[in-house]
Amino acid sequence: MPFRPALIRWIGEEWLLVLLIALLPVLLWQVPSGPTAVLALVDWKTIAALAGLMALSRGLEVSGVTDWAGRTALRGLRTERGLAVALVLFAAGLSAIVTNDVALFVTVPLTLALSRLVPLPLGRLVILQALAVNAGSSISPVGNPQNLFLWHVSGVGFGEFVQAMLPLGAAMLAVLLALVPLAVGSRKLTLAEAGAPLPLRRRLMAASLCAYPLFLLLVNAGLAVPAAGAVILLYAVAFPAVLRWLDWPLLLVFVLMFVDLGLLGQLPAIAAVMPAALNLPGGVFAVGAVLSQGMSNVPAAIFLAPFTEDWRSLAWGVSVGGFGLAIGSLANLIALRLVREPGLWRQFHLWSLPMFALSLAVGALLI
Repeated sequence: MPFRPALIRWIGEEWLLVLLIALLPVLLWQVPSGPTAVLALVDWKTIAALAGLMALSRGLEVSGVTDWAGRTALRGLRTERGLAVALVLFAAGLSAIVTNDVALFVTVPLTLALSRLVPLPLGRLVILQALAVNAGSSISPVGNPQNLFLWHVSGVGFGEFVQAMLPLGAAMLAVLLALVPLAVGSRKLTLAEAGAPLPLRRRLMAASLCAYPLFLLLVNAGLAVPAAGAVILLYAVAFPAVLRWLDWPLLLVFVLMFVDLGLLGQLPAIAAVMPAALNLPGGVFAVGAVLSQGMSNVPAAIFLAPFTEDWRSLAWGVSVGGFGLAIGSLANLIALRLVREPGLWRQFHLWSLPMFALSLAVGALLI
């Protein structure tokens, strides 16, 4: 049922939306701005690209093709460790195509279904998947919202962005795979079919698969707004159910992020302290990673972007910042809400904090 992921997304975003709305009048009092100046703070190309990407990702999800791909990837596995590696690789790869949260809504329900058929270390498998989508999505310009934003800020092409992010993303994924044997044993298992598969809606699948690369090409050419309009029109006419359960509040959250964080960056005290902070050891990379621990990596990217032209270091920093505390990435909160298991939050930090420290060290060496 498509409403469940949308509802969980909304629960995960509600606190952020309330905070952003509450901050707006305070910031407008400190930095008086007219409606035109406020709207100019929003990167509308990023908002349009995000809207189109959300629609396409939802189209692929509802069509059943991602569910089919997940089941195909899990066939023939013989051990818990093999299952963990397959889930990590599949979640990481999928997140680079259909965003990190959509990847979780494919892999975590599959894992839950499998756990009802055979005993599994469910909590650790879900934690590994949350970490995997943070690592995998970092490689792609469309893997997560902060990358989408920084891709537009950078002005580079799709391939150049991937090339810049690949060393860090590959290193983080390698670190995570090295942790898998510590998290999951080699007990043998026999996997039955993980519940009833989603029916393949072939027309929707074909339309989404064809529209996805065309959309990326248009966004890469600087035509994000008309491309998003065309995608939404396609679904509105041919597949209206896809748009019905789209995460529209998320777009409002991002619009408010641009406004609030743009105003925050104009405060004299902030404008004075940020250049000095970015000149500390580790620079933009370290500040982006650490700031993500307090405000999540998407707001950290939006907040820091006006203070630096080193988009690559910033993108690396906020990617690493997705690990560590659960608030570092919205994907972490989604994964933890999808599985109601006692002690899961504590377990998550037992793995996520070392992952943050290792990724920060590896990233510092690579950069």
